[in-house]
Amino acid sequence: MRTLLVTLHRWFGLAAALFLFIAGATGAVISWDHELDEWLNPRLYRAQTAGRPLPVLDLARAIEAGDPRVRVSFMPLAVEPGHTFTASVAPRVDPATGRLFEPGYNQVALDPATADVQGRREWGKVSLTRENLLPFLYKLHYSLHMPELRGVALGVWFMGLIAMAWVLDTLVALWISFPRWRAWRRSFAFRWAAGGHKLTFDLHRSGGMWIYALVLMLAVTSVAMNLREEVMRPLVSLFSELAPSPFASRTPAPPVKPIEPLIPAARALELAQAEAQRRGWTAPAGGLFLSTDVGIWGVGFYDVANSHGDGGLGNPWLYVDSRSGALAGADVPGTGSAGDIFLQSMFPLHSGRIIGITGRVLMSITGALVAMLCITGVLIWARKRRARVRSAAARATDVAWPEGART
Repeated sequence: MRTLLVTLHRWFGLAAALFLFIAGATGAVISWDHELDEWLNPRLYRAQTAGRPLPVLDLARAIEAGDPRVRVSFMPLAVEPGHTFTASVAPRVDPATGRLFEPGYNQVALDPATADVQGRREWGKVSLTRENLLPFLYKLHYSLHMPELRGVALGVWFMGLIAMAWVLDTLVALWISFPRWRAWRRSFAFRWAAGGHKLTFDLHRSGGMWIYALVLMLAVTSVAMNLREEVMRPLVSLFSELAPSPFASRTPAPPVKPIEPLIPAARALELAQAEAQRRGWTAPAGGLFLSTDVGIWGVGFYDVANSHGDGGLGNPWLYVDSRSGALAGADVPGTGSAGDIFLQSMFPLHSGRIIGITGRVLMSITGALVAMLCITGVLIWARKRRARVRSAAARATDVAWPEGART
């Protein structure tokens, strides 16, 4: 059994080493994506004009009026002092062709005091320029920038399947890392003075054991990040009843036939704020998005300083039907069944944000160590392969030159 498990671990490691190395290395960086992106691109984040910001809904309308090819798909509902108003946009359908416009960007930064455009970019573009570096790394992390095929995000599915295999391989690694359970301390030790292959082996085995719980957590949450509705939610529902999801219960419309909202943004915001007040929430409305594929407005409730959900299970959201104005659901961290809370914890755990800055530091270190495990695993395999090749060559020589013939 052990021989079989070692073989499975070896071949999964070789097949997935490059992809897990990319995921680990990029994960170490994107734990700080907002801070690094702002440092690299102050034009997109720092307002050029000092002054009182215009109402955010007016700023959103200015974006759409300036380019009728796009609609605002996400917007903050407050502007951080000294910062731009940065919104995400999606292309509208070109009535002349029946296809989506191609504006060449999906993110816009406005000076909040004047509504002047300070910058535009295509978030996730394959580019290593300052403007695109962090979004490029972020998208590389979960999709490898693989294209879609007939509406299927191949990269997201591919990395999700890698993550599923990673979960199983992590369990296998636990078993084979303890060949003799009575000598368990050896599986946590490092032979620093030995150097060479012995140290490489220890970095791989013992290093993996020291961070085992974090690696297993990353593997499980990676499945949830990429295949939440397709795999994780159905799996969790086998063990726990889940609250209805407005996204899982509705059939998405194709991009070229979006569900046009009958309820304007201002009205959707009013309805959500009234519901939040009824529930006794005290945090202000912090973000608004429109999903035209399922016909939903989403309103998040948080302070502007907590827009990225640092700490705990994240921010609460209310969903409003974009056609009728009816409440379509809610996502309230820390409430619901055990399965609901488990799903709510996936992104905060994966990003480390569940414990704030400390968690993000921990995830950066863990990402770098996952990349190290990939490198050491390949080095161990390469050394053993060279040894097998030399042994096979020696045996071939013995057959070609029998002992008697050599003399």
